[in-house]
Amino acid sequence: MSASTDGPVEFVTSSFCTQGACVEIGRRPNGRVVVRHGGSADGPAVEFTAQEWAVFVQGVKNGEFD
Repeated sequence: MSASTDGPVEFVTSSFCTQGACVEIGRRPNGRVVVRHGGSADGPAVEFTAQEWAVFVQGVKNGEFD
C-alpha cells in the first residue's frame, strides 16, 4: 500500500536513530499511520490503518520479529 495524500503528516523520528539508520512515523488526522525512511523525506512511504499498525506494534512488543 502506498502513502496517500489525505491530510498533513507530522513525522516523529525514532529515539534509536543513529548514523542515518532512521525510521519515522506520522499520523494522519484520520488515524492512519505513515512510515518512511528518516533520511529520505521526499522518498516513498508506506501507510497503514490504525488497526494494522496496532497489530504490528503488538507483534513487536511480543518479540515476534526478533
